[in-house]
Amino acid sequence: MTDHAQEQEMEIEALEAILMDEFKEIHSAESGLSTSNRCFQITVSPQDEDTDQSTPVQLALVFSHTEKYPDEPPLLSVKSIRGIQSSDLKALKEKLEQEASESLGMAMIYTLVTSAKEWLSGRYCQDACADNAEEEEARKDEVIVPHGEPVTVDTFSAWRERFEAELALERAKLMPESALTAPKEKKLTGRQWFESGRASAKGAAAIKEEYEEEDEEDIDLDDDDFEDDEEDMLEHYLAEKSDSSSLSSKRTA
Repeated sequence: MTDHAQEQEMEIEALEAILMDEFKEIHSAESGLSTSNRCFQITVSPQDEDTDQSTPVQLALVFSHTEKYPDEPPLLSVKSIRGIQSSDLKALKEKLEQEASESLGMAMIYTLVTSAKEWLSGRYCQDACADNAEEEEARKDEVIVPHGEPVTVDTFSAWRERFEAELALERAKLMPESALTAPKEKKLTGRQWFESGRASAKGAAAIKEEYEEEDEEDIDLDDDDFEDDEEDMLEHYLAEKSDSSSLSSKRTA
């Protein structure tokens, strides 16, 4: 013979351990059930609510054991705590009563709670997900993609000129002031070099010694400069020779 009272007590203890704060005993007067037996209320939220905080629905599953429970269905009632319509509550109650009649002979309250969670998820979370998807699409449509100036050969060339000018300016700022203000050495022409006396052996030796004292200094030898110097030297030589010839002629006369 089944001890219904013992099975009922064991089920209540198991529900308290599993559901914790979601499970509590309430007075029969506030249960909405036609009974004077102990009544209990379980707060039911959509399944995996922690991953979907945007679903603002919650209900209370109220039950009371009958004398021969679980061999007969419990007394059931569902109430909206937040966001559930009366028509949905009625449909859910009918669903749970149908499942209870199919589960006779075993403790079924936790099974009914799980079924209510799944029903809430299917009824409200899918709609919420669809609404969120529509809102996300609407936000994507509202995003304005900025369009810059199209790149062409002319615009790129202008940009490159500005960039090189700015780069040159920055390099100039980094150069020592002495390098910017130092006067450039004046280059002598062939005639000036010849007339200065540097063409003499003594001057040439001095210049050679001067260049040997300078370490790791490069001398810029330009073929065009040599050609210009040779022409100046030739003109100077011919001019002096012409002057000497004239002077000799005058003395002879």
